[in-house]
Amino acid sequence: MLQMSLPRTGSGPALRGRIGAGFSPAPHRYHLYLRAGCRDSLRVRIALALLGLEGDVSTTTLTPDAPDHAGLRRAYEATRHHHTGSLTVPVLCDTWSGRVVSDHTPDILDDLALRLAGRPELSPSVPAAHADAVRALLDPAAPRAERSAALESVEQRLAAHPYALPGDRPTIADADLWVALRHPATAPAPAPAPGPRVRSYLRGLAAHPAFRLPA
Repeated sequence: MLQMSLPRTGSGPALRGRIGAGFSPAPHRYHLYLRAGCRDSLRVRIALALLGLEGDVSTTTLTPDAPDHAGLRRAYEATRHHHTGSLTVPVLCDTWSGRVVSDHTPDILDDLALRLAGRPELSPSVPAAHADAVRALLDPAAPRAERSAALESVEQRLAAHPYALPGDRPTIADADLWVALRHPATAPAPAPAPGPRVRSYLRGLAAHPAFRLPA
């Protein structure tokens, strides 16, 4: 799975507890806080749907006009004594203890797939070319040439198979690529329009229930 390094909204280091290491993989134990308009939150929401976990993991979506939430702040305060910073999302919380498990998105995605869903095939390792292309599309400082090369790389790889990685079904790698293609970073010099295979790929995913989610 892609390990993207995107800006955090909190003030402290990431909290990196793991399901299976102090937190049991019990259904209905965990709650996710997400944010509307947040690309990492969209990745997590798509992953929940792909993994069939929407009935096992509850969610709260914060909105721009209400970026704080009493339950989320209590979870941070229970985890970090006297936490006074802003609240990071996405964040996975343990409803049994009332504490934050993790606010590190790659760990959350891994634990959802491997520990809660038991679906390692939907959270495969990704080749460097895929990770580099997604990062370039999400980086507002990436030069136009780099963003163009990223789109061309995706176009070429989609000629070989219908999804981000070889296989007959979308994986979490497609959640990453979908977000990068549909919600790329705003840059002074945007990359050219996607090619025909990328456009066909996006149309195909748009018909999949897991990807019919608002940003």
